Amino acid sequence: MSILTPTDHYGEVTWLGLVPVERQNICAEPVEEMTLNWEGPVGEHHAGLTRPACVRVRRQYARDTEIRNVRQLSVLSAEEIAEIAECLDIPKIKPEWLGATLILKGIPDFTLIPPASRLIFEDGTSLTTDTENAPCKFPAEQIEAAHPGHGRAFPAKAQHKRGITAWVERTGTLKIGARCRVHIPSQPAWPHA
Repeated sequence: MSILTPTDHYGEVTWLGLVPVERQNICAEPVEEMTLNWEGPVGEHHAGLTRPACVRVRRQYARDTEIRNVRQLSVLSAEEIAEIAECLDIPKIKPEWLGATLILKGIPDFTLIPPASRLIFEDGTSLTTDTENAPCKFPAEQIEAAHPGHGRAFPAKAQHKRGITAWVERTGTLKIGARCRVHIPSQPAWPHA
C-alpha cells in the first residue's frame, strides 16, 4: 500500500528567491532559477543538512542544539499572500519581505496541506513539506517599513496563511512557471491531539 496519494491539485511557481548567506534581514533576493541539492537551495541562508535549533522548536530542544534541517525552504501561496495584504489593508506584500524561497499559485488552502506531503515537479524535483511556517516579527518589520502602521498586525492576520517549510527530497532545478503536483499522506489525523 502506498503511503502517499497524488491529488488533483497543482501549483505553478510564480516567484523564486534566495535569502543571502550573509543576510542583513529576512529579505530574499528574486531569482529566475534555483538549483536544489541535498542541503536545499544553493547559496541560500537556510540551506544545510542540519541547523541550530531556534524558537520554532523551543519546546523540544535547547537553543542552538544541532538538528536535522527541515526548514531548507519557505514556500508560500500567491493567493494567501494576497489575502494577508487585504487583511492588512495594503495593496500587496512582496515575497522578498517574507523571506520566501518559493511562491506557488493554484493550490487551495496551501498552508494547511498535511506535513509530509510532497510537492513533485514535472521534472522530478521533489520537496517534502514540514509544518506551517508560523508568522513572526521579521516579515512584520519589513511590511511596517514599507507601510507604516500596517506591519505590526502581520503575525495575527497571517495565521494559517504564512506558508510552510520544506526540505529537498529529490534534487533538481526550479524555474518560474514550473508546475508541481501535491501528494498527501493517506494517514488519518491523530485522534489524541
